[in-house]
Amino acid sequence: MKRFVHGRLGVGLAALALVAAACGGGGSEESTTKTFSVALTEPAHLNPGDSNESYGIQVIQSLFDRLTELDPKTGEPKMQQAESITSNDQKVWTIKLKPGLTFHNGEKVTAQSYVDAWNAAAYGPNGWANNYFFGNIEGYDALNPEDPDEDGPKEAPKPESDEMSGLKVTDESTFEVTLTAPLSQFPLTLAYTGFVALPKVAFDDFKKFDQAPIGNGPFQMDGVWQHNREIKLKRFAGYKGNRPAKAAGLVYKIYPNNDTAYTDLQAGKVDVLLTIPAAKVPSAKRDLGERFLDTPAGTMDFLAFPLYDKRFDDVNLRYAISMAIDREAITKAVYNGAYKSSKSLVAPIVPGFRDDPCGQHCTYDPTGAKALYDKAGGIDGPLELWFSNSDPTYRQWMEAVANQLKQNLGISEIKFRSIPAADYLTTLSEHKATGPYRQNWVMDYPSAENYLGPLYGRDGGSNRGGYSNPQVDALISKGNGAKSIRESITYYQQAEDLVLKDMPVTPLWNWRQQSGHSDNVSGILIDPYIQLHVDKVVVK
Repeated sequence: MKRFVHGRLGVGLAALALVAAACGGGGSEESTTKTFSVALTEPAHLNPGDSNESYGIQVIQSLFDRLTELDPKTGEPKMQQAESITSNDQKVWTIKLKPGLTFHNGEKVTAQSYVDAWNAAAYGPNGWANNYFFGNIEGYDALNPEDPDEDGPKEAPKPESDEMSGLKVTDESTFEVTLTAPLSQFPLTLAYTGFVALPKVAFDDFKKFDQAPIGNGPFQMDGVWQHNREIKLKRFAGYKGNRPAKAAGLVYKIYPNNDTAYTDLQAGKVDVLLTIPAAKVPSAKRDLGERFLDTPAGTMDFLAFPLYDKRFDDVNLRYAISMAIDREAITKAVYNGAYKSSKSLVAPIVPGFRDDPCGQHCTYDPTGAKALYDKAGGIDGPLELWFSNSDPTYRQWMEAVANQLKQNLGISEIKFRSIPAADYLTTLSEHKATGPYRQNWVMDYPSAENYLGPLYGRDGGSNRGGYSNPQVDALISKGNGAKSIRESITYYQQAEDLVLKDMPVTPLWNWRQQSGHSDNVSGILIDPYIQLHVDKVVVK
């Protein structure tokens, strides 16, 4: 999972094109009484403030409306729960809510609902995954006192406050947000699920709320989360937003991997599969016909280095590993050529994308790689490669990488560490990975900042490898405060160049999203963020 950005997106975003497939239109009256099912990997959390991986976000966007939403064609922000978001200086923003909005329990959605939710997410001791996203609001630092020895035995002092000074409720439907610096694309960031409102009951017991969230979106929970089995939702009868559900309900069926889910899709036991296993894609195209969907995506895969491990201190070692990987060969062997090998930190559909900012150090060169590996003195002990077990292709491409590293660098012993998907991000955040690991990024909004700030900013919420470069932070900040998208791109590209020079990760490939659905449903819309728009699904 999803990160700041800034200014209305310019004409360049029209190049995004329609990255979704609409299979059919409205439905009969009967279709509104029926339900459908979606294959899903077990999420880590369903509390919006604590979920930043795509599985949890898929469920959360079914349960919660946001202040804004992104147009799947252009990436432009549109109002969802917000009636208006205005600013005279791009630093102080006034957010006014639409009238008549309620949570699933009947409680009004108010300005205070948003302010309380944001403060809870930003409050350091809560330890929520989306804490970082509030770091540009004044008063954030007071909720997150500095740890005196980072991961050492000493603990950070208790925060001075549990409320950010930059949040102010002016009336029941209006609140004011004061940022630490101008951010012209602030409305764009508010489409992220980490910025949704929470009802009062959530604050009574966050752990209990995580099992059965009460939202304000088109669907509501139907019972509690049945771990590793299913998450059942039903249409919210009192919904007054702009995403009314066409179906009576849906079930997220939880699968251990996508191979099993695809078998069920073929058998008609599940209606929507967001990611068809790469090995099944050729047959899926034939078997599913028009029900096979192939769309561009903003998702990237990287091999990341645990920079907190001194064995990876030498940048020449990181260069060597990068140059020893034949990305083209792996995408052809594992993904049937569907994914595009990458030498960039951002996806091709993002404004400011450059085809090859990495250059030599992302170019397959076994001879040059071995020379750099020897220069760095090699690596002590066995090399461990870490990945989650949610998709069989992750092990396949890790095995391919291992074979290339053995052949091209002479590394004799390589071990694999496969981690359950629900535990994977926690494992990385706690610095338990003892070797290079699979890092995946699903775009939250179409800006280079969304790929740079969270992953490579010193306090980035998804910076799990320990990377830090003050020059990178400064350039990202300059891009954030730029007056136009064109001006911001220049700074983001300079930051990307520095990150690639330091190489805390090596780019591998950019995804295309291959999905499928059953004959039972139509109206399938999947956006560049690999999210199914559940409100549009029609059950036949």
